[in-house]
Amino acid sequence: MDKKNKFNPAQAIQDVQFFGEFGGVNPSISDSATYTFLKAKTMLDTFEGNTDGCYLYSRHTSPSNHYLALALSQMENTESANVAASGMGAITPVILQLAGAGDHIVSARTIYGGTYAFLKNYLPKFNINTSFVDITDLEKVEAAIQPNTKLIYAEVLSNPLLEVADIEGLSRIAKKHNIKLVVDNTFTPLIFTPANSGADVVIHSLTKFINGMNDTVGGVICSTNEFINDLKNVNDGSSMLLGPVMDSLRSAQILKNLRTLPIRMLKHSQNAQYLAEQLEKDGVKVKYPGLASHPQHELFTRMMNPEFGYGGMITLDLQTGEKATRFMEKLQEKGVGYLAVSLGFYKTLFNAPGKGTSSEVPPEEQEAMGLSEGLIRMSVGLDFDIEKTYQKIKQTLQEVGYFDKQMI
Repeated sequence: MDKKNKFNPAQAIQDVQFFGEFGGVNPSISDSATYTFLKAKTMLDTFEGNTDGCYLYSRHTSPSNHYLALALSQMENTESANVAASGMGAITPVILQLAGAGDHIVSARTIYGGTYAFLKNYLPKFNINTSFVDITDLEKVEAAIQPNTKLIYAEVLSNPLLEVADIEGLSRIAKKHNIKLVVDNTFTPLIFTPANSGADVVIHSLTKFINGMNDTVGGVICSTNEFINDLKNVNDGSSMLLGPVMDSLRSAQILKNLRTLPIRMLKHSQNAQYLAEQLEKDGVKVKYPGLASHPQHELFTRMMNPEFGYGGMITLDLQTGEKATRFMEKLQEKGVGYLAVSLGFYKTLFNAPGKGTSSEVPPEEQEAMGLSEGLIRMSVGLDFDIEKTYQKIKQTLQEVGYFDKQMI
């Protein structure tokens, strides 16, 4: 695709316009759980999925949810989308829609802890098993595929180790074996458009960068019309029957915040790039896909939409849990940010995932994948004076003894 006609996810967001009920610039919020019909036949047709534009019951969908889903499908360049009450409320129905008893899944070994627990501990109850592999090694991915494999699951930028998945390469493998590629794009909205690289289903936790305020949870599934309709089928659709429904008030709120996502992502990326470069110069063990030292820097650069940078996520490895704890507590005392899970907030958030967001992963598996007790995941905020933030971080590293000889 030439540069002039290249898909621009930010422009796609801006191109979606909705008028409110009374001509407002924001669409009206549908504060109803159920909807009325003038004719009984219209209700019957809606139950059967044949009446476009009619609403029946908010577990199926609502106008507010429809608006948000449409905007997100435009952003991800997919035919359709369905929003959910949380990120896990998006992830779990997708997997259960694609895999059933006796089936097999191939997944990246470094993924969000909740997703890992669902695949590793919960799905075996239904005789669905998962092989966890190094997603950066395409040969290992393909070797793990079995005759009963139904999907490959990956995060574009993995949580928390920031490994980059080759979406185009994974798509070729998935198509070769007639299975689906499901991709979580939570860490890198706008930066990547996985559907353009061959992903069949794209998932986000809307709680994070897309909403950006850490005041609500939400999720979205972006895919083809056929798959989204299957999820919402009243007889066997996983999203319909499991009921992870987003509230209309929350949908309206997230839609408003979505409008500023391009500006926010650019600032998150600029700040993270600055911190990563400065800390690396200081000899800190920092990982960030915008650094040439990152193992998949070239892959990330080749796949990305360059207008939005390399994202807002970095990791620092302080080697020991004791030093990591002291470091984070001091950062919070200095006002750098908050010792908290989640990401995408205007303030920097940091936690030690080995004992937090990835605690579901057994210690021996954490060690195998290179997740140390001293690893700190940082979601870099929208700091106006990022140089001042860097100086506080460097000072704190000195205070906890990072630059002592034994640490280098």
